[in-house]
Parts: sequence; structure tokens; C-alpha cells
Amino acid sequence: MLHPSYSDLMKVVNSEVEQGEAPIVNSRYSIVMATSRRARQIIGGDTAMVESRDRKPLSVAVEELNQGKIKILGGE
Repeated sequence: MLHPSYSDLMKVVNSEVEQGEAPIVNSRYSIVMATSRRARQIIGGDTAMVESRDRKPLSVAVEELNQGKIKILGGE
């Protein structure tokens, strides 16, 4: 099970969207694509931006997204 949940991650990503604007993310697919892209960067040698109990790159990427350390840009 993914912690935090997909819906929690979507709330974090969309928290900076002003009322009336389209959400940056509206599907689980966008969350999966963003975190997998970041996990590949970590595997490639990028430094993690958070301390994580789990050192698996995907878990680190999810935690970075949850803490707002990485952003998903609209239109990608």
C-alpha cells in the first residue's frame, strides 16, 4: 500500500492551484509518472532531497513529492 495515498499526493500537488484554475494533476497516472521520473533521477545519481527511512528510490521520490520538495509542472 502506498503511503501517503494517491489522493493525498494529488491534494499536495494541487494545493497551489488557485480556485477556478484547472488542477495540475487529476489522475493517479500523473503521480506515477512524476515519481517514477524522479526515482530514475535518484538512481542516476541525484541526491535525495529528504531523509527517508526507506532508501528505495521510488519511496524517496514519493516522500519528496509529499513534502513539496519536487513539483509537477502542468502540461507534462
